[in-house]
Amino acid sequence: MHSTFDPHIDTDAMLEWRHAIHRQPELGFEEFQTSALVERCLRQWGYEVTTGLAGTGLVGSLRFGSGTRRLGLRAEMDALPIQEATGLPWASEVPGKMHGCGHDGHTTMLLGAAQALARLNHEGGHGMDGVLHLIFQPAEELGGAGGAQRMMKEGLFSRFPCDAVFAMHNMPGMEQGKILFREGACMASSDRAILVFEGCGGHGAMPHLTTDPTVVAASTVMALQTVVARNIDPLASAVITVGRLQSGQTYNVIPETAELELSIRALKPEVRNLLEERIRSVAQGQAASFGARCHVTYERGYPVLVNSPAETRLAMGVARSLFGDAQVIANADPLCASEDFAYMLQERPGCYLFIGNGDNGHTQGWASGPCNVHNPSFDFNDHNLETGARFWTALAHSFLSTPA
Repeated sequence: MHSTFDPHIDTDAMLEWRHAIHRQPELGFEEFQTSALVERCLRQWGYEVTTGLAGTGLVGSLRFGSGTRRLGLRAEMDALPIQEATGLPWASEVPGKMHGCGHDGHTTMLLGAAQALARLNHEGGHGMDGVLHLIFQPAEELGGAGGAQRMMKEGLFSRFPCDAVFAMHNMPGMEQGKILFREGACMASSDRAILVFEGCGGHGAMPHLTTDPTVVAASTVMALQTVVARNIDPLASAVITVGRLQSGQTYNVIPETAELELSIRALKPEVRNLLEERIRSVAQGQAASFGARCHVTYERGYPVLVNSPAETRLAMGVARSLFGDAQVIANADPLCASEDFAYMLQERPGCYLFIGNGDNGHTQGWASGPCNVHNPSFDFNDHNLETGARFWTALAHSFLSTPA
């Protein structure tokens, strides 16, 4: 049964905002135009706006009544260093930069909700009682140096207390408008390792007089495949990807060093710890077996993103009430991608959910299937603007209408 609470959403304005943001993409900590657009809108609608968090981040706050409930809704604003290939009328006008992950859509959905919620506030709040904090975050795409951590270090939750926080991301390939939830571990941790193998270089015609680090690196690539296959519980999830193997400068010289760069993912902290332990052991053991040495630099990135049960069920109930059971997926599969909203969920209960992006009429060239994020042909599905804004508005109404 659908909810009767369904305020008006200004979809025409949302299209204008989304396409304007898309035309002028900005990378992490450079979102000056995007932040200025958001600030102008929020101030016009009566929000108290605090700028300068993590440089280009901002928070718009709105009080309903005199209640003590406090809700945080977050959207990210940054683009990617990709040359857009969509050919759309609103395609990026900045060479080498594009909104290839849909953050332009996420920002716009939250702006649309902000406008609708301000209208409700002017009408007396419709039973809402508490404080709403809209968090517009920079630099989600920058890995461990991203905007969420920096906003928090600069006092996000001490300056803008939240009893719960929520965020949403589009999901290509899932039917447009479907809303997906998962309690518990929802997205993976993301770590990076650099393995530097030191050997003894020499002439390519006399390999017996060298210790070839390229061979050590190649052997380590294969040995690392056994970590997930033989050290991790088959019912757990883990990924080790060797994204870079770099060695040598020319064909007839055996180099002094070779490097591997790894991406490591896990959905449980204990698996994350085991992966680091085994990667170090395998790499150094392989090096020793060839008479070489290995130096390991291991960098912890985003933690596992964990959705709290009560807040996930609340958000799921809002989605069901608003869109019907058929539009809600209650136990979606976890993803091995990662998100810095995980840091916020370590400090406050909440939920990170997904909205189906469909294929939006685009494909990824020769490959079949819908175009995924981080692809030059990706575009956020504009049909989701109203859906997302309606959901955020209804969630805020539900949360702030519930006694503390």
